[in-house]
Amino acid sequence: MTLYRNPKSGHCHRVELMLALLDIPYETIDLDMANGAHKAPEYLRISPLGQVPAIKDNGVALSDSNAILTYLVERYGDTTIWRGADPLEKAEVQRWLSIAAGEIASGPCAARLVTLFDADLDHEAAKARAHALFAVMEAHLNDRDWLASTHHPTLADIAGYSYIAHAPEGGVSLSPYPSIRAWLTRIEALPGFVGMARSPELA
Repeated sequence: MTLYRNPKSGHCHRVELMLALLDIPYETIDLDMANGAHKAPEYLRISPLGQVPAIKDNGVALSDSNAILTYLVERYGDTTIWRGADPLEKAEVQRWLSIAAGEIASGPCAARLVTLFDADLDHEAAKARAHALFAVMEAHLNDRDWLASTHHPTLADIAGYSYIAHAPEGGVSLSPYPSIRAWLTRIEALPGFVGMARSPELA
């Protein structure tokens, strides 16, 4: 398994975290995105949109972090745990994967892109979206341990962890959200957990 990544990307980290939790051996290739390595023709054959992460696995090339998470658990994991044990749990996992691609990407992820990578985005709007999402998550996690299942972590938790754990790097404080912070701690206590490189926090 080869993982093409940027080591400060939460999209890449969610894949690394899943690889670690499933105990799948892999090697990493860090792309020099500042100099256009992600747009090189040889990489576009792996990731046609020029995005990270991407993987190569025994002849399979795949991009998009949530698609990769699904592939990993379908091929190497217990799908009843990671993707849901019944129709409602499966739907809840999918709902949170959509939130990861929507509200998380446009909220805490976007705020962090501004502060770490000088992205041309509305920082205040991104922070406001992050806090709106966190208010919903805080209420959701008030009386439960995990996002989609009441018993164990699923892909929902793995997809959500990275950018939320690193939200303070984008100027979004987690101090008002004790239930979210407790949820992050539970994920960090999972056997095999690996973190993402920390950057200076602004909140």
